[in-house]
Amino acid sequence: MRSLQFTAEPSPTSGAGRAPLAYDVIIAGCGPTGAMLAAELRLHDVRVLVLEQETEPASFIRIVGLHIRSIELLAMRGLLERVRERGRQRPAAGFFAAINKPAPEGPDSPYAYLLGIPQPVIVQLLEDHALELGAQVRHGAAVAGLAQDDDGVTVELADGERLRARYLVGCDGARSTVRKLLGVGFPGEPSRTETLMGEMEVGVPPEEIAAKAAELRGIQARFWLRPFGGGVYSVVVPAPGVSDRAVPPTLEDFRHGLRAIAGTDFGVHSPRWLSRFGDATRLADRYRVGRVLLAGDAAHIHPPIGGQGLNLGVQDAFNLGWKLAAQIRGWAPETLLDTYQAERRPVAADVLDNTRAQMELLSTEPGPQAVRRLLTELMDFDVVNRHLLEKITGTGIRYDFGPGPDLLGRRLPDVDLEQGNLYGLLHRGRGLLLDRTGRLTVGGWSDRVDHLGDPAAALEVPCLLLRPDGHVAWIGDDQHDLDDHLSRWFGEPHRAR
Repeated sequence: MRSLQFTAEPSPTSGAGRAPLAYDVIIAGCGPTGAMLAAELRLHDVRVLVLEQETEPASFIRIVGLHIRSIELLAMRGLLERVRERGRQRPAAGFFAAINKPAPEGPDSPYAYLLGIPQPVIVQLLEDHALELGAQVRHGAAVAGLAQDDDGVTVELADGERLRARYLVGCDGARSTVRKLLGVGFPGEPSRTETLMGEMEVGVPPEEIAAKAAELRGIQARFWLRPFGGGVYSVVVPAPGVSDRAVPPTLEDFRHGLRAIAGTDFGVHSPRWLSRFGDATRLADRYRVGRVLLAGDAAHIHPPIGGQGLNLGVQDAFNLGWKLAAQIRGWAPETLLDTYQAERRPVAADVLDNTRAQMELLSTEPGPQAVRRLLTELMDFDVVNRHLLEKITGTGIRYDFGPGPDLLGRRLPDVDLEQGNLYGLLHRGRGLLLDRTGRLTVGGWSDRVDHLGDPAAALEVPCLLLRPDGHVAWIGDDQHDLDDHLSRWFGEPHRAR
């Protein structure tokens, strides 16, 4: 890896002698974050190239979980059915520190479940979606250097090829090459504990496993054997120390850990996949340096407790996609792209904090165990249980759009309309004015904002403006006030000729 001559901010001497800008955006990394970002950009005819270092999909079949907010985003883009048919649904409960409490009653989403799906499957589905929309994807292409100037970014690949784009986005994971080349700090805490996780078959009856799990419940929260189906179990067990995460564990490591915790290795055999994870927690100092941005694990890492990592990255992509597209298409307000960091970095910081708290609650020390017992009691109160569930699932996010009703800055659930459901109208990635009065108009913003007059819409407010990511940008019934907010989020109106 080497850095080209790099300027952290655009140079005043750009342009002459440089290669043409073949792409609007180059994305490093074609995991869920990079693939989703590519698709979001293509909804706005942005020329996108995705560079993926790996030549083949991952050989292991790890199951990941899509939480409520990510499921909602898939529904907004018409992707949910193709993803859901490849996954398995289970109740949206028991996420926070693996404390076994039922889901709160009366969820405000028709998608109030966890959708488990093999990671290679969701990655391929999202990549296929991006390709269908016209993105280009190159596998076996690793970023080795970058430089930026007034006009764009030069990306050098490991084989020496140089590419040019107006922007570069690093979605290249926890060890992000793009982040390192930028020199962006990644402060936080290194791993102090390590946990083994995998899927494998067992050699003892289910009754024996259930009895041992019941015996250890409340004593060792970082241990479980859960049936996955077809005789396969999900196995989680503490490791004795902290190892190099790049080196996968062996089946014997699992046997040793199980014997240490449970007094038996349950006859585990025939593993599907084996991995290890630590509790390292880090957050990038900046999400943007000039024309280069970071998203997903390149910007934040945390323990997988609660299953938030993939979801946080996909939601980064949803927030960034329409803003970067607006910048490229020429209608973005001056500060719009900066709101990506302003909105998403605090969300990541909150996720890092809640995973820190959850890891403490998994400790076997008397103090954390006492706090765990107290929190378990408090979660019997619906308001506490609901608050923690909203943290994990992303449904409680409220961006700071200034003073206003509580709904301002929050995501809008998939409400019923005369025409069907709200999310069915958001497939194109445009803004939407939902108007119950019939008196308002989007006027000169009609090329980027849709207007729906529906007096029967299931809302408690007269009208609202939705951003392309489904968050409420304005509430009211005054045209002048609406125009001010349309300008804030969608730039200057086009003028009729």
